[in-house]
Amino acid sequence: LRPRFNILLKDDKSFAHILLTSNHDFAQMTKHRGSQNRKGTYFGPFASAGAVNRTLSALSRAFLLRTCSDSMFDSRSRPCLQYQIKRCSAPCVGYVSKSDYAAQIAEARAFLSGRSDDVQRSYASAMQAASDTLEFETAALWRNRIRALTAIQANQDVNLQGLVDCDIIAVHRAGSLASVQIFFIRGGANFGNAAYFPKDQAQSERHAPLPYDQKDTNSSDKDAGRDGAVIAAFISQFYDERLAPKLILVSTLPDQACLLAEALSLSAGQKVEISQPKRGTRRKLIEMAKRNAQDALSRKLAETSSQTRLLASVAELFALEAPPQRIEIYDNSHIQGAQAVGGMVVAGPDGFMKSAYRKFNMKADGPHSVKDGDDFAMMRQMILRRFERVLKEDPDRETTSWPDLLLIDGGRGQLSAVTGVMDELGLDDISVVA
Repeated sequence: LRPRFNILLKDDKSFAHILLTSNHDFAQMTKHRGSQNRKGTYFGPFASAGAVNRTLSALSRAFLLRTCSDSMFDSRSRPCLQYQIKRCSAPCVGYVSKSDYAAQIAEARAFLSGRSDDVQRSYASAMQAASDTLEFETAALWRNRIRALTAIQANQDVNLQGLVDCDIIAVHRAGSLASVQIFFIRGGANFGNAAYFPKDQAQSERHAPLPYDQKDTNSSDKDAGRDGAVIAAFISQFYDERLAPKLILVSTLPDQACLLAEALSLSAGQKVEISQPKRGTRRKLIEMAKRNAQDALSRKLAETSSQTRLLASVAELFALEAPPQRIEIYDNSHIQGAQAVGGMVVAGPDGFMKSAYRKFNMKADGPHSVKDGDDFAMMRQMILRRFERVLKEDPDRETTSWPDLLLIDGGRGQLSAVTGVMDELGLDDISVVA
């Protein structure tokens, strides 16, 4: 529907979670993306894959849980390297009983659910008991597991007193541009943050009425109205395919906050509250999120300015009428004539557009078939398939899926193959460079 203040999700990946499976006697701990159709308990979302990987590594050292697949588990006859480096208790070869492993799982679940202090105290007691009985090697193992848990908490260095499951959302605007920052708080721990940038905001403001009466409000009310519209658009789009937590803290109350909260409650199956803190710790968290949003927008503006200069240079170099808004780059590959594929990479004013990348598996039959790794034929087939599709889907060029410039990896032969297809399709207004 091309909503106002489109938040322009950066790619098609879902946020990563940590999964503790429940369909095996010895549960697996693993990173998970996508639909949550595996049986088990999910913890997240984590803002980045790096945050998940670091947490998984520390959890392995602290709780000695297996991370291998079920097929790998069933095929083991002796412990793997994870056991040797003390990151697994080797349930695959019977080095730990079902009951003891279940206790390890329970401890990991408690830690990820926010009861980290209870786990730390339990480990400290075990370390002291081992030390009192002069079992210093065992005490050292408990010490290392405590250090692993401390390492996780050190990366969650935000004062989250009183918050268990919560998202913190703040917006910062500079002129017609805006940045939205979201922090994920789960189980009383900071699971990271992500930045989003509303798309075509200035254009939307020119063509759509603002959510307030400009004649009857002062500038601060107007700013709050714009911020509220941005946050409302963000919340409605961001949680379209995600379950909202019980509490969402915002820098400005979104438009129709009560209606949004009711819709999110119905979707999540629990009461969801949208709140704008006015004082105390929660207000400080919002201010921290706003600072992050401001820094992210500053970096974005710097990158955009640099990209704008680069595109202007491209236009001057190739004598284009204007800086290109969408550049498509094409290349081919094969293995001694077999497994032929083509690739399309896309770039624009905001840099590389990874969600628009495409791969073409070359067809060995049809009017533009490819045989024996013919690079010219591969290029012809790829360009033909690309533009026949866009001509069918958007013949009037109303969307942004039409390029201004094609960059072809090749020489005169590849250039002739591409321009031949473009002439055949009647597309003589798109610049082609090889």
